[in-house]
Amino acid sequence: MHALDWHLVNSDLIEALPSRLLRDRARANADARALAQAPWLLRRKRDGRFLATTGNGRFTALVPQLAREPGLADILAALSAPHERAGRPFELPLDGLLAHLHALGLDESYGDAVGLPLVAEPARLEFAGHDRYRRPLWLLDPAARAWRRMRTAARADDIALEAISGYRSHAYQLGIFERKLARGLTLPQVLAVNAAPGFSEHHGGCAIDIGTPGEPPAEESFEATPAFAWLHRRAGDFGFRMSYPRGNPHGIVYEPWHWRWHGVRGAHDT
Repeated sequence: MHALDWHLVNSDLIEALPSRLLRDRARANADARALAQAPWLLRRKRDGRFLATTGNGRFTALVPQLAREPGLADILAALSAPHERAGRPFELPLDGLLAHLHALGLDESYGDAVGLPLVAEPARLEFAGHDRYRRPLWLLDPAARAWRRMRTAARADDIALEAISGYRSHAYQLGIFERKLARGLTLPQVLAVNAAPGFSEHHGGCAIDIGTPGEPPAEESFEATPAFAWLHRRAGDFGFRMSYPRGNPHGIVYEPWHWRWHGVRGAHDT
């Protein structure tokens, strides 16, 4: 599998990723051996648990009673013909989203109240490099290409841009809420800095939280850096716009680090 062909195949509950990208994150020797022998890793989206590896005629379970894992048939079906979805805006259904919202005491009216649309998850995302923490960064293909071009242009101007995070699933977003609520934050406090599951721009694979070396992630102080000044001048050339300026109508706090690819017109739109 060539690096330029690395992609994530998505389903409602489980995702399939190129196993070589996760080898350094194996928690056991048996997992590491399995990741070295098969091209695909199946991972549970809710908690990141490695479930199995597959490909090249091999199928290795990494958890007991794998056959009972919800969503296993769906991801195997998606993995069997991923190229049918390549380059198409194919999105996963939103059927499971209501359960995530109800778990937080919310419903569809949340979107109307804050003016945020529902965002479906793509069925396929492309490898866009690594983030600050050496995790694979996943974006829609055109957003991934625009991000690589923008980083290269910034580097030519002696500006270092780092991805803090890119695509996040509905299930992962729910986990953010659950962890913050467990720490004692109230739901309104969490909603001030995180959109409810299903309403985050990160779900669609076009949003990136951007940082720069030496600067803490996702802090307002990012606006005082040369990296932010460069983005303010040049990000639009590559199709990126800051989503949550001061006083935005969604009730989201000012996020100078959060930029979304909207597409571009002109020389960079290739």
